[in-house]
Amino acid sequence: MTGAHRRGDRLSRRRVLGLAGLAALPVVTYGLHRWRDDAVPAGTATRTDVPVHSTPSRSPRSGPSAAVVTTGGGPVPFRNGKTMLGAYLNLDGMAASEALALRRRQLGRDERIVHVFYGWTDPLPRSIPYLSHTAIPMVSWRGRGYADILDGSSDALIERAARNLRRLGRPTLLRWGWEMNGDWYDWAGPRNDDNPAGFIHCWRHLRGIFADRNADNVSWVWSVNWNSSPNAGWNQDRHYYPGDEYVDWVGVSGYNLHREMPGTLFSGVHDAYAAQKPIMITEVGAVDRGGTTKADWITQFGQWVKQHPAIGAVTWFDTDTHPGFDERWRVDTDPGSLAAYRAMARDPRFAG
Repeated sequence: MTGAHRRGDRLSRRRVLGLAGLAALPVVTYGLHRWRDDAVPAGTATRTDVPVHSTPSRSPRSGPSAAVVTTGGGPVPFRNGKTMLGAYLNLDGMAASEALALRRRQLGRDERIVHVFYGWTDPLPRSIPYLSHTAIPMVSWRGRGYADILDGSSDALIERAARNLRRLGRPTLLRWGWEMNGDWYDWAGPRNDDNPAGFIHCWRHLRGIFADRNADNVSWVWSVNWNSSPNAGWNQDRHYYPGDEYVDWVGVSGYNLHREMPGTLFSGVHDAYAAQKPIMITEVGAVDRGGTTKADWITQFGQWVKQHPAIGAVTWFDTDTHPGFDERWRVDTDPGSLAAYRAMARDPRFAG
């Protein structure tokens, strides 16, 4: 996010970023310290139109040895056997173009995906001048309470967003209303009367308006948190899924905040959806616990991705400006971590 995106009513990092790693505890999932717009408590109503399960679990439909997608992705196509590697890149004291240039020198390649964040009322970009001609923008666009979308009062704003992204004139990933299965955002189910069906209606409403405005360069990224908060049956990610015809990529966010291995963070979503849709790791970062721990985790992550052919994209959370965390998420916090990330970036699998 550039400085211009933070002026006036534009969204600051403090308000837009909620890291996705939560501790997987046996009874309840506790939220990380997240920056919220307000202190509105999660909804408490019990839904009767969403099935409730005593033990929230997925029914895996695929795995590394099972059949997985070989096509898909919409206007940003999935390439079988390749993983596009990019980042949310925001480095202290650097403009976006400078940060991208630094990574180009360090990695010997451009970012394949450049991840940017926008608030609900922000005009979405008509152009992103600092992108290379091969880069694909991924726009993470905040949501709104379901009622404010479904009553039609936001239609003009949504139409403007569709027109702007259409005018980008290049294939674009749109990640609207991410991590809706958590309790930290206004568009989350727990903040909307515990009603995942409302999210689905909103998603389809937005997609319909984009179709009406011929924004056919947009690939829709439906992106969940790796685990749900609260960890209740009604709040599992499957209840928020809009349907295959409305989703181009399935995304998931996860960080090793509590020493989680990559498989712990990402296998659940991969196994549930890889037979239907290409998978994207939309946010990921590694914690440095001394020694080679960060470098080792980056290496393990790269190996895990290579074992899962349905994963067609990864966007690293590459920043040292996220408030409230001692961990510097940028990939070059030490020479070993940068070397591990550079090795992953140069692997033929990540040349997508």
